[in-house]
Amino acid sequence: MYGLQLDQLAELLGGTMRQARALAGRWSSSGLADLAVLSQGPPWVWLTRGGLQACGLKYSPGPPALARLEHTRAVTAARLALQSVPAYLDGGAHWRGERHLRARLGSHRGVTDHLPDAELHWPDAPAAGTPPAWAGECWAIEAELTPKTLARTTAIMRELLARTGDYGCPAAEARVPGLLPRHVRAVYLCSPAAAGTVLRAKDTLGSLSPRIEVRMLPAAAALPSRTRA
Repeated sequence: MYGLQLDQLAELLGGTMRQARALAGRWSSSGLADLAVLSQGPPWVWLTRGGLQACGLKYSPGPPALARLEHTRAVTAARLALQSVPAYLDGGAHWRGERHLRARLGSHRGVTDHLPDAELHWPDAPAAGTPPAWAGECWAIEAELTPKTLARTTAIMRELLARTGDYGCPAAEARVPGLLPRHVRAVYLCSPAAAGTVLRAKDTLGSLSPRIEVRMLPAAAALPSRTRA
């Protein structure tokens, strides 16, 4: 993830804001993370170059983009909500975020390539328990805060559902007619403002429509109105 606010870190850890703040402070003192107030609500924390290296990640270091803070929070909230569902753990699901997908694309990204906010991968055989009905599938995840045009939303849906190759693959393999789709379904997590357009776009897809799922974003997706201690 590009970064997250301290209340989200606390939720991830299953602890308190005080504990999250103390942990982020230790990371900052060790040069592993930076901590700063970038928006309303609690401070944001993100990995420095040292923190990325300690995690074995080769992403470019830097704070989350200011213009995308609302979206970054919403995507993180969606991830936390999905990871709290028992089926996620039981099924051994794995989240691949936009940052990961963008790194795979590198300089090969086409002008029209659309990156989902994340991919959710379900292994064929989880380590424990009975595999879910959707075992082996890959889902595209989209967090929609503000409505795009109907035409643009529909085009993105069609692109996601038509893709056959992984991100970073040769362009000729990205969309090959006759091959199984990469994304068995696309899950849209929407704000009330965006839900109407997404639902109308889904309705235009005909036989592809059942592969689009529309849900509401969790309430915690919105930026907090004030800092919580």
